[in-house]
Amino acid sequence: MRLLRTLLLGSVALFLVGCNTDMWVQNKQAPMSESEFFADGSSIRPLVPGTIPRGHLREDGAFYTGIVDGKWIDKIPVPVTNELMARGKDRFDVYCTPCHGRLGDGQGMIAQRGFQLKRPVGNYHTDRLRKMPVGHFYDVITNGYGAMYSYASRIEPQDRWAVVAYIRALQLSQSSSVNDLTEAEKAKLNEKMEPKKEHAEGEGH
Repeated sequence: MRLLRTLLLGSVALFLVGCNTDMWVQNKQAPMSESEFFADGSSIRPLVPGTIPRGHLREDGAFYTGIVDGKWIDKIPVPVTNELMARGKDRFDVYCTPCHGRLGDGQGMIAQRGFQLKRPVGNYHTDRLRKMPVGHFYDVITNGYGAMYSYASRIEPQDRWAVVAYIRALQLSQSSSVNDLTEAEKAKLNEKMEPKKEHAEGEGH
């Protein structure tokens, strides 16, 4: 018992010796505060020009800007998979539908309920935007356009391309015809339509 008490008291003593406030009461400068140490009055030195935070070296200009040689790219620089399209739809529904609508026709709730602009909300199904390179849409998400502010802080680059891919899918869905399908796709569509035909004929009798 005496040994246990000795060990306990020793532990408390070590704890008290190590517990002091020197680390946080020492003389120091808060970031961006004024100081008399440097001639310019700053408490810290500016970063060396060209300094890049670790993990933020963005060498792939096409992926991070949507621009190559001063022009918008016209090919999505990531594999367009079912997973990417699903993610694009998810992000589009969250961030884009309030203004652009679920079909991308510019008839979202904000547009319908009195959001008055000199230029109406973008309709992706106009000839101008159907012909627009994919880099344009990525650039708009990143930097904003007109009354639309930047979504760079909300949507990561990979997700921006997912949204762009989904926008392209919306454009195709609203402007395509049966003649754009392959023979195999037409046959598959006809198979799906047959039960509806039979049902409709049965009702007619």
